[in-house]
Amino acid sequence: MADDLMTANTPVPVPRLLLIDDNISDLRVLLDMLAARQWLTTVAFSGEDGYHKACLQPPSLILLDVRMPGMDGFATCRRLKADPRTAEVPVIFLTAAEDKDDRLTGLGLGAVDYIIKPFASEEEVLARIGIHLQLARRRGQAETQEVEDEVSGDGLPPLVRAAMRLLEENLAHPPDMDSLLRQLGTNKKRLNEEFHHNLGIPPFVWLREQRLRLARELLANTQTSVADIAAYCGYANQGNFATAFREHFECTPREYRQQLREAALARELD
Repeated sequence: MADDLMTANTPVPVPRLLLIDDNISDLRVLLDMLAARQWLTTVAFSGEDGYHKACLQPPSLILLDVRMPGMDGFATCRRLKADPRTAEVPVIFLTAAEDKDDRLTGLGLGAVDYIIKPFASEEEVLARIGIHLQLARRRGQAETQEVEDEVSGDGLPPLVRAAMRLLEENLAHPPDMDSLLRQLGTNKKRLNEEFHHNLGIPPFVWLREQRLRLARELLANTQTSVADIAAYCGYANQGNFATAFREHFECTPREYRQQLREAALARELD
């Protein structure tokens, strides 16, 4: 998978992780896990310190504890997402197993995932971090390509790119058509024509495709619950998500995960 994140002559930069947690024991466990990978790590013992360190040198990814004195994880995440210097840095929350409301709140604030404390599986922790580092690199490459396309005159027109950006940035709670048109300064006919001409589908069908693509990737590469993935991808409930996923991929989210597990087991037995 990593091979598609680089060209033949351009190595992937070494990821830099920022760990924000006031619990020394948990930090030590995390650092021991991360020592096996060639990832650079920085530690902050409070939300305030972590926010300032992230602004001074934006990391590749942030691991953020929820329960901290002073500025807790939620407040820290709000500040990170409100600051242009750190808004695009993926945040993974560290949360206790019983705190489901905390996990949903964190995802609603813009976190990409959560890791349960205490850490039951080193392999799972590293896998979650790894997939979100890969996703972040892909987004960065896409944005770089977007700039190159606009400069060279190739690729999608600015109106379509702007609409895609607005919809992706508000994946779970996208603007309605009227709000989207106001923000883009265009009309419905022109926007639909541009999308059909360049992508073959209208904008909100494109949004549906993006939601399902992301959902499938999260199902395949994380242990995030189906309910939390549904909420993160903007579905009102798990039933609606399962119906949409089945219509698109001809299986439910749970069946998809089961198929992946069976395929992995078959490979191990070969």
